[in-house]
Parts: sequence; C-alpha cells; structure tokens
Amino acid sequence: MTATYTWDVFATLDGFGSYGPDGDWGGYWGKQGPEFLDRRLEVNREEQRMVLGANTFRLFAKLLGPIRDLDPVNSRMRGTPTTVVSNSLTETLGWPDATVAAGDAVEVVARLKEESAVPLRSHGSLSLNRSLLAAGLVDFVQVTVFPVISGRTGAFPVFAGAADFDLDLVGHRTMDGRTQELVYRPSLHG
Repeated sequence: MTATYTWDVFATLDGFGSYGPDGDWGGYWGKQGPEFLDRRLEVNREEQRMVLGANTFRLFAKLLGPIRDLDPVNSRMRGTPTTVVSNSLTETLGWPDATVAAGDAVEVVARLKEESAVPLRSHGSLSLNRSLLAAGLVDFVQVTVFPVISGRTGAFPVFAGAADFDLDLVGHRTMDGRTQELVYRPSLHG
C-alpha cells in the first residue's frame, strides 16, 4: 500500500508563502482565528509523518526549538515523527523524533510513500514540494489562503517555477469567516 502525500502550504491571496523583511504582518499574517487554530490542531493530531526540506526544517528548529511551552498546534507539530530530506544536514538540531534522509528527494519520498504505514504531510518546503509535484508524488495540495494581498512585501511565491497542473477540488472550508482551506488533487497538465 502506498501512503498518501499532502503538501500543506499557507499563502496570501496573491500566492506568497511569507513576507519579506519590510513586512510587519506577524505570524499567519495576523489573521489566525479560533476556527483556524482548531483546524490546525485537528490536522496535526492526525497520525502522520511530516516531511520537510532542509530550509524549512532549519527555520522550524530555530523558531520552535528553544521554546519550552509551545502552543498546542506547534507542540503537536514538533512532536510528529519527521523526515528531513537534505544533503546538507547531518543532525536533527534537537528536534524530537526526526531523521535526516540524504539523497535525491524524489527517490527518498518515493521510498517513504512505499514504506510508510501512515500518511505523509509536508508543511511549506516550497522547492522540495515543487519537485515532488513535478514527479507525480504529491497526492493532495492543501492550500490555506489568508485574506491578505502582500504584493509589496510578499516573499517566496508558492508556485513560482512549478509545472502546469490541473486541480480537482476534493475539499474546502472557510474558517473564521475569512480564511480558506482548499484541498486539490493535482494532475500534470497536457
């Protein structure tokens, strides 16, 4: 049996995954509400293995590693078994239940999909997931769209450089009357 792989990514309406040094939005672009936070806890409570690229993992370890009293969402995420796909990291930076898998990302994740008894989920990790998407290894793209346009301060365009894909909407919800969660099944266009 092959495990499903979900690319879970946050974005602004104009497609940015974060904001640059001139942005003053705050976490979640300052738009997190109780329904959004409850949903994130629900998603992170599911039995799963997290898959991260090295840059996202370093950022998570830097932001969440030194905090002893994490909120429930980040505490659960930090406690989730994690595979870091990296040829540059050799250690887990103090992240509990993490392993580093070196090699070609497509081969590593294809092997994980075959061997894992639980679903795989990746947060962010844009370049990693764009390559996995192109290789046909991403079963679902879950985009949480925050109600902001960050044209001046936006950084990290989520789908920049990705191939063309047709998307079948398989799930959606509105949280806090403003934030959209859209779940798609991708298929290479053409």
